[in-house]
Amino acid sequence: MHTLAELLATDDVAGALGELGVEPDGAVLEQVGYESGSPATAALYRVRSNGRSLFVKALQHVKHWPTLAFMPPHIVDDFVAQFPWRCELDLWEPWEVATMPAGLRPPVLHRLVEMPDERASVWMEDVVECAKGWDLDRYRRAAYLLGRWNACSTAPELLARCPHTERNFALRMYATDAVAFRGLQPLDDDEVWAHPWLADHADLRADLLALAPDIPAMLDRMDTYMQCVPHGDASPQNLLVPADDPQSFVVIDISFRAPHALGFDLGQLLVGLTHAGEVPAARMPEIAATILPAYLEGLHAEGVVDQDAQARDGFATGVVLRSGFDGFLYELLEDADHAQRRDFDERVEMARVLVELYRSTR
Repeated sequence: MHTLAELLATDDVAGALGELGVEPDGAVLEQVGYESGSPATAALYRVRSNGRSLFVKALQHVKHWPTLAFMPPHIVDDFVAQFPWRCELDLWEPWEVATMPAGLRPPVLHRLVEMPDERASVWMEDVVECAKGWDLDRYRRAAYLLGRWNACSTAPELLARCPHTERNFALRMYATDAVAFRGLQPLDDDEVWAHPWLADHADLRADLLALAPDIPAMLDRMDTYMQCVPHGDASPQNLLVPADDPQSFVVIDISFRAPHALGFDLGQLLVGLTHAGEVPAARMPEIAATILPAYLEGLHAEGVVDQDAQARDGFATGVVLRSGFDGFLYELLEDADHAQRRDFDERVEMARVLVELYRSTR
């Protein structure tokens, strides 16, 4: 938890924010509750003053991430050494902004404050979001713009700007470490799958275990496809819809900053609101059938017209690797509180949908 003085850090920053109408003496700091899987996000804040507000994201080197204590020791050192904790700042780099088509933009950046011990705070526009939820038209629009953005991010000189330039580096790291630990280990545990909440899903378990030996080949296949600099976490939660321009999106929280196959960014667009418990898994096939053609249309609009099959597989393979094996809420089995049964079942259904989506591309 930071104080306002710690976030302001310097008189220079305080003066600059004063010009924006944020006076430290009269400002109110609110911590924003959130569920984030990013080890580089320490906290989120909103600063209110004089009838306006700014949004503040506190970034940290992953050595500060509390969850490190629960990770297998043999992967911690490499993870800490390799995770690019400042990669979200690429969002405001001129080369990144230049790849965004009309309809996508980053939030206005007011100030980046460097803080001690490899921490930073990012002071940005507090986007007032449209109250209307995500319907198929919005999914279609987002997928189309993601397709255009990805197509504009395939040049070798852009791929070379990634913190890791190896093809599909972040997905490979995730599949090798997180999926192995959080996905394959519990899938292989007969005692876990004997639980009444899972006992009727032996077929899904068998399907996932049958796919597991193919994971290295899946990753190798993704390496052969046209690569782009992805958003990396293009869920609806990270594509904010501003109230004053609901046909556009304000892009936040980029990640997975390595070249990845075309189609990869569709995965989080598909599963994001199901992960959050806001969209039932039963709607995912309809959403997938909407976003894939729109994404391909976006690629075509930017002249990428010969990659449809590869992008389709990049989508299906990427999302099953990232969310199909390790999306189960096993922790709920410990208490088996029936009030949470729906959440558990939704994640099981999500995995089933992703397996079927993957099979449809084979």
